[in-house]
Amino acid sequence: MKRFSGFMSAATLAVGLALVTAPAMAQQQPAAPAAPAIKPSTPAAVAAAKEILAMKNVSVMYAGAVPGIIEKTKTGLLQQYLNYQKDLDEVALIVAKSYAGRESEIGDGMAKIYAAEFTEQELKDLVVFYKSPLGQKLLVAEPKAINGSLNYMQQWARDFGVTVNSAFKAEMKKRGKDI
Repeated sequence: MKRFSGFMSAATLAVGLALVTAPAMAQQQPAAPAAPAIKPSTPAAVAAAKEILAMKNVSVMYAGAVPGIIEKTKTGLLQQYLNYQKDLDEVALIVAKSYAGRESEIGDGMAKIYAAEFTEQELKDLVVFYKSPLGQKLLVAEPKAINGSLNYMQQWARDFGVTVNSAFKAEMKKRGKDI
């Protein structure tokens, strides 16, 4: 099973939403203001953060970012220029080849963000922890626990929805209205 934390699940959603909406937004709105600057960190802190992210296998989250953005952009352009499908398909291959590997920038940026949130020593301590038996267990068990928790929440929501629906019907029946 792929390893990631709850935070990484949320990050995946955020990245996914950004990938889906970026090309469309670029066509419709002016550029957004630049992201706030990330607090500079030591190279050792960034290296430790990269090691943590590698142990958590977070690259799975953004492995398809470049092809995904290229495909979304091509699809957006095809909606405007349907008669250029063959050309846009060919151009997509050229652009993909030219930007291959750029997703590593995401990993580098994530490492800098981690390094800005934790001290160098905290990151080194986390590396030691993740290499420990308990840390290894966390890396393996946490995704299962998160998935189990999400499934439980979905089932709970379905069951609770039935309960709430019954309560609505009962209250409406008191008012003489069968729904």
